[in-house]
Amino acid sequence: MAESKTEDIPDRIAETFEGQNILITGGTGFLGKVVIEKLLRCVQNTKQIYMLIRTKKEKDPKHRLEEIFNSPLFEKVKRQRGAEVLKKSVTVVSGDVSLPGLGISSEDRKMLCEKINIVYHAAATVRFDELLKKAVLLNTRGTKQMLELAKEMKHLKLFAHISTAYCHLEEKILREKPYPPPADPHKIIKCVEWMDDDVVEAMTDKILGHLPNTYAFTKALSEGLVEEAMPHIPAIILRPSIVIPIWKEPVPGWTDNINGPTGLLIGAGKGVIRTMYCNDSSYADYLPVDIAVNAILASSWNFIYCKDHEKRVYNLTSSSEFKVSWAEIIARGRKITEKVPLNGVVWYPGGSMKKSRLMHNICVLLFHMIPAYLIDGLIFLAGYKPMT
Repeated sequence: MAESKTEDIPDRIAETFEGQNILITGGTGFLGKVVIEKLLRCVQNTKQIYMLIRTKKEKDPKHRLEEIFNSPLFEKVKRQRGAEVLKKSVTVVSGDVSLPGLGISSEDRKMLCEKINIVYHAAATVRFDELLKKAVLLNTRGTKQMLELAKEMKHLKLFAHISTAYCHLEEKILREKPYPPPADPHKIIKCVEWMDDDVVEAMTDKILGHLPNTYAFTKALSEGLVEEAMPHIPAIILRPSIVIPIWKEPVPGWTDNINGPTGLLIGAGKGVIRTMYCNDSSYADYLPVDIAVNAILASSWNFIYCKDHEKRVYNLTSSSEFKVSWAEIIARGRKITEKVPLNGVVWYPGGSMKKSRLMHNICVLLFHMIPAYLIDGLIFLAGYKPMT
């Protein structure tokens, strides 16, 4: 009996999305771009993909979509389907998740309520140091307004909220279940709406409580809103860990930002970072973005196709199965920069991680502070504005 080829096996996940109208928020972000590329490349029979895009830096939403399609990320799918087909497959909806009413027109709202079957809500600010008011309005109020829109959708099959594995930091073991939010999300939204920015910032530490930053706080609040809506709409929560550049497809190594370990490697590769206070034998939970997207689509298939409506929370993490220590990350990065040096290097890549805080502080003084002030002095003497 001949063995069946992989190509002959039906793609059940792709079949789940055939003929569906899909709405994506945060489609201009790192994760969102890869979701859209995956759908366009692997699910060629979706009815239409709708992207909620805001005007940014005087670039209108349609121009921003064109810039996205010009990325190397979409070269493979362009060769497969053609650039014009891609443009026809994606419809831009002008809006802004941080604005009241999502900033969309009544005509667009009515259209979305009539057509959309699947929603991926990925729009969020991922900055840890974001001002609390901005983070609440975008991450928490934006989620609340998206849920309100979803409740009006007549043919909704799934509302997938992209959360984070790091919004319940008090839990030693993060289980695939909802957790109580750190505060009442509705009250927090009302407070920041009427309070002045400086008042909100003065109260930030007290409002955050034990949570270390506004990102974790507002994403935890958002999860509370999604859990609250679960009895009314088919909603799930997806918790990816630290999302890093593409592992395999379509462009290995592709990224469009320097968040997470990418920024660390670039800083070390340019010779700027000389020391870090860190246990180099520890590891972080990394998830290549293409694997994250595969998990998102597989979770959607499990909910829609398999009708597993009991499971509402998915942790998209590598956990202890794939441990990559900080020391290994630095070692791998050093090998790369030795073979392919980065542009704008200010010092030969070096430095190390220190378990001793005293040794780290001494190295900061010798290799960070003194060189920085020395360079600034030379810049000042040359008649330019210092950098630090």
